[in-house]
Amino acid sequence: MPRTTRITVMLLFAAWVVDYIDRTVINFALPDIGSDLGLDHTQQGLLISVFFLAYAIVQVPGGLLADRYGALKVGTIGLIAWSVFTGLTAVAWSFTVLLGVRFLFGLVQGVFPAAAIKALSERSEPEQRTTATGWTNSSNAVGILAAAIISGILLPTVGWRVMFALISVLGVAVIFAWRRWMPEPLPQDMTLVDEKAEAADRRAVLFSPALLGYAAIFFGYDVLVWGVTAWTPTFLHEERGLSLTLVAIAAVPSTLAAAAGVVLGARLSDRLGGRPRVIVVPAMTFTAIMLFVLPRMQPFPLFVLVGTVMSLAAGMAFMPAFSVPLRALHSAYMGAASGVIIFGGQLAGVLSPLIFGVVTDHVSYTTAFETMAVGPLLSIVAALLVPQTAPEFRAKVARRAGAAVPTKESLT
Repeated sequence: MPRTTRITVMLLFAAWVVDYIDRTVINFALPDIGSDLGLDHTQQGLLISVFFLAYAIVQVPGGLLADRYGALKVGTIGLIAWSVFTGLTAVAWSFTVLLGVRFLFGLVQGVFPAAAIKALSERSEPEQRTTATGWTNSSNAVGILAAAIISGILLPTVGWRVMFALISVLGVAVIFAWRRWMPEPLPQDMTLVDEKAEAADRRAVLFSPALLGYAAIFFGYDVLVWGVTAWTPTFLHEERGLSLTLVAIAAVPSTLAAAAGVVLGARLSDRLGGRPRVIVVPAMTFTAIMLFVLPRMQPFPLFVLVGTVMSLAAGMAFMPAFSVPLRALHSAYMGAASGVIIFGGQLAGVLSPLIFGVVTDHVSYTTAFETMAVGPLLSIVAALLVPQTAPEFRAKVARRAGAAVPTKESLT
C-alpha cells in the first residue's frame, strides 16, 4: 500500500478504537447500571437498542454530509460531539435521562462510519480498499477488548459513572493526531464531477437492490454481533456467577480472534475480487451452529474456546459486506453508499439487543442465544443473491439508472 494509505489506516484505526470503547463499555457496566437504577433486562436491552436506533437514523445523512462537506470535517465534528455525550453518561440520574443521553450519543457518533470509509477510499486504490478497510475495522475488536479491560479495572474500583467520565477524554488525543498527521487524498481522487450527473448517479446507487443486498449481509452479521456482544458479559455474570473482572479477561481471546477474522476476510475478498458468497456462506453456517452450542458450554474454558472460534468465523464475514461496492464505486460516492450498508448493520443493533433481553426475560438465556442465529441465516441468503464482482455490481446499478455509473477510472 502507498504510504498515504498506511498512515490513514493507522489514524482511522485509532479513531475506531475510541469509537468502540465509548460505545461498548456500557455492555460491561449494565449489571451495575441495572442495579443502581433498578432496571430489568428489557430496560437494559433498550439502553443498547436506543443507541443503535439513533446511530442507524443518521447513517445515510452522515454519508451525504461527508460527500458534500468532506470526510475529515464531518468525522472530526462527530468525534468531538460523541466524546461530550460519553462524559454526560456519567451524570445520568434515571433510566429516562440515560435513555436520552444514549440516543443523542448515537446520533452524533453515527456520522462517523461513512465519513471514515470515505476518507480511506480517497486515500487508497480500489483494488486495495477492502484490505485497507479490513485493517481499519479490525480496530472494532480491539476497541471491544480495550473496553473489556478498562471496565474490568475501573468498574470494581471507581464505578461506572467515573469510568464514563474518564474515557470521554480519549477522543481529544485522536483529534490532535488527525490534525497533525492525516495525509491529503491521493491525486487521482481529487477530480471534480459534474454535480447534476453525480446526484443522479448517487440516487441510482443508493436505491439499487444490489447495494441493499450488501446492507442485508451486514444486517445479518450485526444481528449476531450486537446481540451476543451486548449480553455475554451479563450472561456470564448472572448465570455463571463470574466477576466482571473475569468476564473482561474472558473477552480477550474472542475479540482478538474477531480482529483476525476481519483482516483475513478482507484479504480473501480482495484476492477473490469480491465474491462474498465464497466467504460468507461457510463462515456464517458455522457461526449459526455455534450459537446453539455456546450457551450450553458449562465449563468456563470450553465456553471461551467456543466463543473464540465462533468470533473468528463471524469476523470473516464482516468485510465481504463491503468488498464489491468498495471496488466498484468511485470515492465521490463512497460516503452515501457506505451509509446505506452501515444502516443495515445498525438497524440490527436496534433490534437484536432488545430482542435478546425480551427473550431472556420471558424464556431463557439459551433461547436468546439461539434466536440470534437468524442473523447468520439472513447473511447467507443475501450473499447468494448479490452481484459477486465489481463489473456485475456496476452493470446492475447502471441498468437501473439507464447509464453507466462512474468508476474511479472514468472520473480521472
